[in-house]
Order: sequence, then structure tokens, then C-alpha cells
Amino acid sequence: MNIGLFGGTFDPIHRGHIALASAAVERCNLSRVHFVPVGTHPLKGSQPAASYSDRYAMVALATQGEKAFVPSLLETPEADAAKSARKGGSSERSPNFTIDTVRKFKQTLKKADRLFFLVGIDAFQDIAKWKEPEALLRECDFIVASRPGFSLADVANSLPGKLRPSAAVTKPFHRQPAKGDLVLSGVTIHLLDNVNQAVSATAVRQAVAAKKPLGKLLDPKVEEYIKKRGLYGGKVEF
Repeated sequence: MNIGLFGGTFDPIHRGHIALASAAVERCNLSRVHFVPVGTHPLKGSQPAASYSDRYAMVALATQGEKAFVPSLLETPEADAAKSARKGGSSERSPNFTIDTVRKFKQTLKKADRLFFLVGIDAFQDIAKWKEPEALLRECDFIVASRPGFSLADVANSLPGKLRPSAAVTKPFHRQPAKGDLVLSGVTIHLLDNVNQAVSATAVRQAVAAKKPLGKLLDPKVEEYIKKRGLYGGKVEF
């Protein structure tokens, strides 16, 4: 069985996230995609604007009715605190490193299952800065949502040094758009070039604060939740 893992702050989850997951299901024949809201992102300086419980609730609403989509409690604040305590630290949250999440999630899978990790190309460009990037890329296939202007060379050159192909190998990649499959030694990357949407969590939060229409950005159920909870500077509805 092919299983997708989609981790992120989801602050909030928007139509771009859903489009990526839907395309990944079709492209890689995924039986399920587990959406994992994380507590603290190790590469982002600021904390999520919404609480974990609000972000999880919005993920649950956005994935409602989609049989292949599963909201996951894998990285709850309680799990973060317990993880930190086991390492001898304080009870406060520690950053959620993808390699740890992937390894923990794989413990729930069967040996025959194949794991795919979903990510956007902007985040993938920082893959070499992630914790244990070489090990991570060998733990699972990656499904990367591309967008216009990126080449296969951009993807290959984002890989950590030990896995990055030589300049001679990547030279012809500069003329090829970031689409199809990129299979290198120990690395398999499936590139989705048809899911680019002009939406981001930052744009959503700004639109909420400015009281702009949200229909093109969010699932209606998520929009209603944001308004009722007064998230992101929006007015609380009673």
C-alpha cells in the first residue's frame, strides 16, 4: 500500500494543500494521505499564529468527506513535551524534525507499505538544512509540488552534498522543467508540475486581517471556523 505523509504547520490549511494532496494521490496511487500538523517548525523563527488545537480542527474540517485524507495527531503538543522530557530537557515543546516524524510514522506501517512525503518545492529547496537529510531521503520517496521557473537542476542541486549529483550530470537538467521523476542513487523524487496555486498561509492570514474574500483560498468550513474563532485578526462571530 502506498501511504502519503503531509507534515506542516497548516496555519491555516488552504486549497493549495488540498490540491497537492489530491494530485499526489492520483500520481502515485496513494491509498491514504495523513495530514500531520506540527507544533514547532525547526526552520521558522516564529511560532504558528493559531494554536495546535485550532490548526488540527481546521485540517479535520478541510479533509472531511475525502476518504483518502486522514487528519493525524502524530505531533500533538503532549507528544512534543514527552519527547523533550525523554531527552532530559524541559517539558516545553521541542522542534518537530521531519526525520523523527517519518521514523515514528513508519513504525505504524506494514513492511510492504511504501511511504511518500509531500512537500512544496520552496520548502524542498532547504532540504539540505533539515536534520539528517541524507537519511531522510532514503527513508521515503518525496513528492514535490513544483511551479513554473524551476528546472530539474534546481531540484538536484537542492540535495545535500553526499547525494547531490556532479555538475556534469546535472548540466542537461538545466534545460528540463521540474516535472516527472528524478531517480538518483538512494533518492526518488516525484515532481508534480500541475498543482501550482496562487495561495499561501501567509496570504490567507493577511486576507483574514484585511477582511477580504476567502472563497478562492479556503474550504468554506475552514473559513467559517476562522471567523467564529476570531483567528488571524478576524472578528469573532457569535
